Amino acid sequence: MKVIYFDNNATTQTLPEVVEKMLPYFSEKYGNASSIHRFGGSNKKVIEEARGQVAALINANPAEIIFTAGGTEADSTAIYSAVNSYPAKKHIITSAVEHPAVLEVFKKLSTQGYRVDFIGVDKDGRFDMESFNKAIDAQTALVSIMWANSETGTIFPIKEVAEISHKHGALFHTDAVQAVGKVEVDVKDFDVDMLSFSSHKFHGPKGVGALYVKAGVRFLPYMIGGHQERSRRAGTENVPGIVGFGEAAKIAKATLNQYKENVAPLRDILENGLLTAIEDAKLNGDKTNRLPNTTNISFGYVEGESILMMLDANGICASSGSACTSGSLEPSHVLRAMGVSFQFSHGSIRFSLSKFNTKSEVDLILSVMPAIIKRLREISPFHKPLCGCETK
Repeated sequence: MKVIYFDNNATTQTLPEVVEKMLPYFSEKYGNASSIHRFGGSNKKVIEEARGQVAALINANPAEIIFTAGGTEADSTAIYSAVNSYPAKKHIITSAVEHPAVLEVFKKLSTQGYRVDFIGVDKDGRFDMESFNKAIDAQTALVSIMWANSETGTIFPIKEVAEISHKHGALFHTDAVQAVGKVEVDVKDFDVDMLSFSSHKFHGPKGVGALYVKAGVRFLPYMIGGHQERSRRAGTENVPGIVGFGEAAKIAKATLNQYKENVAPLRDILENGLLTAIEDAKLNGDKTNRLPNTTNISFGYVEGESILMMLDANGICASSGSACTSGSLEPSHVLRAMGVSFQFSHGSIRFSLSKFNTKSEVDLILSVMPAIIKRLREISPFHKPLCGCETK
């Protein structure tokens, strides 16, 4: 059975040309880039070439890029660098809908003497600027707000939040893992202090990411124990991964407009088709200001996990906003923050596309989804209220 893959916000297929670029550094040019001898030391040059390619994707200077093992490490590095650099300031701000890579760090800091504000969102997942303006003050060390939400695709007002943060003397970090390679990200135009992103979200290899740190921003390393990355991130350089990251970044920059022009229309066909064909289906998130590849739809009165199992039986890969796989009956923290009702939040499905998806694949999903939802509603423990209202 052919796999129909619509879970590209989780990870993407590594491009063949990226794999080809990486292969020699596994078998032929495998030397440690920190070695003094020529065999290993020659890999320093390819790391710096990749650094330039990665920097160009977000309009940064190469010296402002620190390679990491992924977006999660980059997030932790940025957050701990900020709070440790300004120990007298004990207030930090994030949003209530961040990825756990940010959210869990802030929760931990809240138990270590930090006053933390988790800023909410409205029913469309849009950042609450009024609450943010009330929360920030002179004691704020760091504001960390995602560029785009991984579940709904909603894009946040990064430029405005960064400007307000700086007016109050706070550093601004953004987790841009879902945004880079899908929409234009310009660190100079948006004036961010630190930005995290990851290779495997735009057809590069897993296990390699980057943290942008604006020149002049105070920085303390998170990983210590070696001189790599100019002593900003210790650990043997992942030469194959970095080379692949660079190649993927080069391709993403060259094809960004083409990506948006091809992927967004397919997303809209899928979304409109599902909302039209299936009763009690609702879009989650901002319909206009969002990533071009993402749609999150709630199908009322059914379980998301059951939908995914039946999609999988048809060879279709997607993901659910529900946390049921962890053994919890609680729905996604993102949908809870948006105020999505219980009967709808449990049946949320995220379809995230890539440039490899086709119209025929979209048509296949549209052909099987109505029957899947109909069948599940027939056996569902959830019941639609006779009054036609929703229960919180």
